[in-house]
Amino acid sequence: MSVRRSMPSIEAVAREAGVSTATAGRALGGYGSVSGKSREAVLAAAERLGYRPNSLARSMITGLTHTLGVLVPDIENPFFSRALRGIADAAHERGWEVLLVNTDEDLSLERKALGVLTERRVDGLVVAPTDAADRDALQGVIEAGIPVVLLDRRVPGVEADTVGIDNRAAARDATERLLALGHRTIALLTGGDEKLRPKLARPGLRGVERLAATTVGARAAGYRDALLDAGIEPRPELVSAEGFRREDAAAATTRLLGLDDPPTAILALDSLLALGVLQALRRLGLRCPADVSLIAFDDADWAEAISPPLSVVAQPVYELGKEAGRLLLDRVQGGDRRVTHRRLPTRFIERESAAPRA
Repeated sequence: MSVRRSMPSIEAVAREAGVSTATAGRALGGYGSVSGKSREAVLAAAERLGYRPNSLARSMITGLTHTLGVLVPDIENPFFSRALRGIADAAHERGWEVLLVNTDEDLSLERKALGVLTERRVDGLVVAPTDAADRDALQGVIEAGIPVVLLDRRVPGVEADTVGIDNRAAARDATERLLALGHRTIALLTGGDEKLRPKLARPGLRGVERLAATTVGARAAGYRDALLDAGIEPRPELVSAEGFRREDAAAATTRLLGLDDPPTAILALDSLLALGVLQALRRLGLRCPADVSLIAFDDADWAEAISPPLSVVAQPVYELGKEAGRLLLDRVQGGDRRVTHRRLPTRFIERESAAPRA
């Protein structure tokens, strides 16, 4: 019959390290003031004895669970999976863990997830929000004293830290590059649903910059700005928001290229959509960039390996996630309470998928 080995107590660790029980508790719990020498002695003693901390007891002492919640709309999107790695690395560097929820761009799932994670007493939340119109759930979390950092997307009226890029400027720059190549009929391909499509169909893309929760509004505004500066009136039928998946983008591309005056260039707002564009071009027997030029947001792992290599607006995705994680932990650990909006720079990588108009 096997004999279960009892877990060493914190008192045993203290004796092994030659410190008081209180000092051992502070060193193992990550709270209070402990000298570097004492902390090292306690951690070494805990390792020798095989001590594992009681996380419930620690949370009762410190008021912290050392857990962060992360809500993303689509974990299959390389942007969010890469950003999650940055968040997790930032958390692990400080001894925190991460709980992830995928919301599928579904507002009801987001609201439910916010409730579940707050009930589990996470110390803070990184959220890529689904809908700009839904302020109440996020604001309620903040008013309950749980710090929130919004990743990639902002929600007007919610007083929370944000981490992202200057989406309007980045989209404008990409559109201007296509204009400089002689393209005058340029399509904008974005994810979206039945609620978003009518807002992108307004004459001249009027007011799109107010679509603030997703990045779509700011990027559509940058696209519009570049066209107007070039003396080109934006055509709503060239702006597609027909779904978030690769198959949706392929169907949208097929529709766009079936117009009487089809686009000679496409700006895709993420790498999954760019894959859908390429899939549709292949099915239609068209070549990139000889028939249709393509620029996309996000430098996916495959972007340089395909033929032709894809020209991209490269976002510092891992760094965005890590910055969001660090900012949240600073809040949790009593940092500056002023709301912060951090914008990291993008980089345009010119490859071979965009060429002068034939």
